[in-house]
Amino acid sequence: MSRGYTGFLMRIGELAQRTGVSAKTIRYYEDIGVLPPPKRGTNDYRDYSPDAVDRLRFVRDAQATGLTLTEIASILELRGHGESTCDHVTELLEHHLRDLDEHIETLQRTRETLSGLTERARRLDPATCTDPNRCQTISAASSAKVRARETAAHLHETPHRDDHP
Repeated sequence: MSRGYTGFLMRIGELAQRTGVSAKTIRYYEDIGVLPPPKRGTNDYRDYSPDAVDRLRFVRDAQATGLTLTEIASILELRGHGESTCDHVTELLEHHLRDLDEHIETLQRTRETLSGLTERARRLDPATCTDPNRCQTISAASSAKVRARETAAHLHETPHRDDHP
């Protein structure tokens, strides 16, 4: 029988309530190995120890940093073998920082493009738009992007004089 968090076992509903993680998610975590399978009572109900609360809170906190379940599982596996996880976690976080920085750069370029399109759209005269299937603002921008990509590709294909012996 479940007796709460005082060192006794608890059922999945109580674990879910204590951690803010749904019972469905708890079962999923068991299936993928993020949460070890709990002991089963004679009635075959899952009986969780208080350690499950700490583990689920860790998983939730780690996900909030951007770590994936696979990455979290790797941390838990190292810890389960008694190994230090500090260097591994640092590497994972640094990787996510690099990815985030790249994403921010992409978002900034996208923002610049959209800002330019918006300014162009404000200057255009809707009366000059004659194509019934395309917006002149967007189609002109797409054409310009294609031309820019083709030019960049051509520049990368053209050998520089310093490239030859």
